[in-house]
Formats: sequence, C-alpha cells, structure tokens
Amino acid sequence: MKKVSSWVIIWFILSGAAAAGQSEKEMAEEYFKNGDCPKALTYYNALLKSSFEKIALKNYTSCIVKTKAWGDAEQFYKKQIKNDAANASWYFLYWGVLLEAQGKTQEASKKNEQAVAASGARIELKRDLADEFRSINQSEWAKNILLEARASSKRSDLFQLELASVYRDLNDPEKMIDELLSYGMRYQNTEVVQNMLQDFTKDEKEQTLLEKVLYDKIQKFPNEGFYNELLIWYQIQRKDFYKAFIQERSLDKRFKHNGSRLYNLGMLALQNLDYNNAGTIFDHLVKEYPKGQLYPVARRMAIFAREEQVKNTYPVKRSEVQKLLGQYQQLVDELGINVRTIEALRNMAILNAFYIDDFKKAIEILQTAIEAGKQEKNFVDKCKLDLGDIYLLQGEPWEATLVYSQVEKSQKDDLLGYEAKLRNAKLHYFKGEFVLAKAVLDILKKATSREIANDANELSLLIMDNTGLDSNESAMKEYSAVELLLFQNKKFEAIDSLKHLYQKYQNHSLSDEIIWLTAKTYIKLDSNQQAMEDLKLLYSKYGHDIYGDDALYAMAKLYQEKLNDKDQAMKLYQELMEKYPGSIFVAESRKRFRILRGDVIN
Repeated sequence: MKKVSSWVIIWFILSGAAAAGQSEKEMAEEYFKNGDCPKALTYYNALLKSSFEKIALKNYTSCIVKTKAWGDAEQFYKKQIKNDAANASWYFLYWGVLLEAQGKTQEASKKNEQAVAASGARIELKRDLADEFRSINQSEWAKNILLEARASSKRSDLFQLELASVYRDLNDPEKMIDELLSYGMRYQNTEVVQNMLQDFTKDEKEQTLLEKVLYDKIQKFPNEGFYNELLIWYQIQRKDFYKAFIQERSLDKRFKHNGSRLYNLGMLALQNLDYNNAGTIFDHLVKEYPKGQLYPVARRMAIFAREEQVKNTYPVKRSEVQKLLGQYQQLVDELGINVRTIEALRNMAILNAFYIDDFKKAIEILQTAIEAGKQEKNFVDKCKLDLGDIYLLQGEPWEATLVYSQVEKSQKDDLLGYEAKLRNAKLHYFKGEFVLAKAVLDILKKATSREIANDANELSLLIMDNTGLDSNESAMKEYSAVELLLFQNKKFEAIDSLKHLYQKYQNHSLSDEIIWLTAKTYIKLDSNQQAMEDLKLLYSKYGHDIYGDDALYAMAKLYQEKLNDKDQAMKLYQELMEKYPGSIFVAESRKRFRILRGDVIN
C-alpha cells in the first residue's frame, strides 16, 4: 500500500475540522426544528462558547425550558456573562426568561434589571433589547429600557414610535397617542402617524380619546396645521364629513387654499353617498368664491348633491325633480350653453327621462349638449350611453344596443368602452340571452375599473347560479324581465310579477334574490311595512348568506328613518356590528348608532 503524503493528511484533518465547525450551527438548528432538544443543546452549548448568536441563545433557552435542565443552564449563563461581557445583556435577559418559566418572578425581574444595566450607553442595543422584551410579552421592561435610553442620552424625542407601540401593548392609549403626535409634530410626518393610528385605534374608546386630544391640541396651538390635518384625516376615516368640513374650512381661510381642498372633500363626501354634507360643502364654495375658477363646477355639484338626495329619498317626488330642473336651467341661463354647462345639460336630460318620463325633451337636451361638447370625445360618448338608456326606457332595445355598440367601438380599450360593454351585457340579460350576456361579462370581470369588474362578476354569478337548473331557464328569464320593468320605472308591475315569482319559485335558488328585490322595490315605493316583512323573511331564511348584512342594515334604516323606532334601530345596528364585523355597512352603522344613542356629534 502506497504511503499517503503528510500534506494530504493535514489537509483532510483541517478540512474535516472546518466542516464540523460549519455544520455545528446547522446541526443545532436541525435538531431544534425536529424537537430533539437534548441533542440541540449539545450543539448550542458548543456554538455559543465559540461565538455569540442571539437566535442560538434564544433557541438554547427554549430547549432548557422544555427539558427543565435548570441547573446546567444557570452554570452556563454565569460562565458566559463572565467570558462574554459585551453580550451580557442578552444572557441576563434570557436567564430572566428561564427564571420566569420556573415561577421565580422576583429573581427574573432582577435579571431584567441587570440586562438593562449591562447595556450601558449603547442606545441601539437598548432598542434591540426592547424589541426582544416585547417579543417575549415583557412590554413593561421594553418601556423601562426605552425610557432609560432617553434619560441616559438626555433626548426626550428618542424612540417615540417604539414607545407608542409599547404603550399600545400596555393598553395605555393616552401615552401612545401622545408619543405619536409628538413624533408627527417634530418631524411633520403625517403619513407614518396616520398608518400607526389606523392600526392602533380600533377601539371606540381609543378613537374618542384621539378625537378629544386632537381638539385640545388645536385649541392650544391654533396656528399649527399638523393637528388640523390629522383631525381631518381621522374624521374622513370615520366618514364624519361635516366635522371634516369645519376643520377644512378653517384651514382654507388660514392658508388661502382658495377652496381647492374643500372641493376635494365635497367630492369625497359624494363618493361616500353623504349627499347632505356634500351639498353643504359645495354651497359654501359657491358662496365664498363666486368669482373663482371652481364656481361653475361647485354650483353644478351643489345641485347634483341635492339631486342624489332627491333620487334616494323614497318615493321620489316629481315636484322635487322639477325644482332640480329649474336650478339646472338657472345655471345654464347664467353661464350659457358651453363646455362649462354641458354636464348640467346632461343631468337635465337624465332627470327628464327617468323621473318625468319626457323622453322627447330628454333627447333634445342631449343633442344640445352633444353639439356644445362635440370637441370632448368622452363627453359625447357618455351622452350616447344615456341615449341608449332612453331608448331602452322607451322599449326600443335594438336602438339601444346600436348606440351602446357605437361607444364600444369608439372607446375600445377605455373605461367608457367597458361601460358600454356592460350595458350591452345587461341588455342581453334583460332579453333572457344568458349565454351571450355571460360571455361579455366574463371579459368584463378583468376590466381595469373595479366597479365595472364587480358589477360584471355579480351579474355573471347570478346567471351562473340560477341557470341550467331547469331545461328552459324559465325562472331566470322571468326574473330578468322583472329587472327590465324596474329599469323602466314600472315598479307596480314589477311588484305584482315578483309576488307571483316567489309563489312559483319558493324552493328555487333565486328565492333570496326575489325577496331582496321585492323589499328594495317596496322601499322605493315608500311601502315600508311591506318592505319590513320581506326583509325579516330574508334575514330569517338567509341571514347566514350574502344578504344577511344587507337585510339587517336595511331594516335598521327603516326603523330609524321611516318607522320612528329608535330602540329597535339601535338594536339592529349593534347586531350588525357584532355579527358582521367585516361588512361595508359597519362604519355607517356605528355612526348612526352613536347619533341615536345621543353622543355629541359636532
């Protein structure tokens, strides 16, 4: 046998030692993951004696707790603190964890004190220790070490965000809010503060406290815009648009925004269906800036906000619609027929068509608007969509689909093109052409507009869930025919058909849709007792399904607004908040509940 070179032997020895050293950590982690603590401890012991690793120490401590090898660990910590003074804080901290696990709370507290003391003047180490204290549910000690860092460095602004989080852990919202506001004020960083407040102020008491603190700050520092900005943001989150308006109005005067931010707030209120406060905001703009650039649009939006109120107050009163038409006409007379008033003309056409049934006049006004806005391609195509709707109202579906298709072609890959596709899909649906409707809807489910995609998905699911159950799809065809009647404002005919449908298809998958549509139609007819009966039926039979929160919210609103039963309304709003915490109606239910309870809503 040939002799092996001494250099080769040395190389094998060295490389073997290196491999062993390299795998020591890996072996420890592998045994730890597999729950084999006795073997893991052997490797962690050796590893920590040669180099410090926080994760290794944490896992070592965890294994000691599991195996209850208390004596070995105590000797280990003593030696490591003596031999590795730079990392003594960590050994004291985990020694405290060990003592806590044995029920030795006072001794554990002593080790925590030593951990804090051993950190000396190392500010970043104190931050890391605080994070670790929080991770092991020792937030009181996290607070102590962060405050000690402030004291030793003589910097009261140190670790404000970290302390805010700690005070959140300790259920001390007053100090939490104080730290966040102090940080935001110092660095004028509203975004970070807003994000943390959104995460931290989930509870009603915390939200009330935040509002009170912000009002106090504004009174104490009236020239500091930061607190106003934060209060406005908070009130918008709560959908308290009137409160936001009061604050925004103050900022508008002080910083001379010329109404621009107020206009944005008004539009936000409109998007959130708060038509009353939207109207108040736009009326203020009209009054304050009669010669400003925003005047024409603010004047129109003030009328439009009232229009939305009228259209959503049942039954819709013809006399109120006539008033709106008069206000729009005054606007057009004042500013003339031009690009500044074409949207007002379009609104007039829609009101004439859908609420006065004067289709001829509606078409004439649309044609005037199209001529005045012919340079605005999008506006012209919007008017064409309206024209298609009017044809459908008149019972001329072929004319309607022709106009819709023109807009599809004109706006092929744009939002209006998708809207035209959706209307064509609905037209197929109304006519009982479900295969054609679903083919278009499946394309629209991928539309860039979330609203269109959601509408398409909703109608597609309705068709999919309720067709193919019988050979001729008669139930779905009868139901879609009723929806066409409702589109054409033939509510009484629709009610008769819906009653007949429910009797005929009580055991069909469409039954919940039929009840819900009947209830909504009764509400629009101001037949509130009949609506309530159907809502109760829907909630009792299908409360576990998708219409549970819809039915509950609709009942609560009826009790509040129409039936004057405050207690029952409060009970149902409370039930909705508790039973459906993820519902889109929770924010509005909370607001209405507070008003009914008598809370002060400024």
